[in-house]
Amino acid sequence: MDVKPVKPEDVLPDGQDGTEMYGEYVRKGSVAAFVGNVRALAATEPSTPQWEAIVAQLRELKPALERIGVLEVFELRDPEVRVLVQTL
Repeated sequence: MDVKPVKPEDVLPDGQDGTEMYGEYVRKGSVAAFVGNVRALAATEPSTPQWEAIVAQLRELKPALERIGVLEVFELRDPEVRVLVQTL
């Protein structure tokens, strides 16, 4: 088995906005958007319209991140946010 390092351009060539990975279309910026939303969630009061909007965005992003393995190799530090994301 010939294992090689993976470069960003191997996954998403310049000028391309997204790619299909393992049957799931993943837009560029999905990982950064997920991280930004997790940080925003930690700074937002639960059950507010802003909190609900952030949760909805996390729910939308989660399938792509699961498909590409982000949630397999990284663990969310905040236990409450981790449980929330697991239940989405």
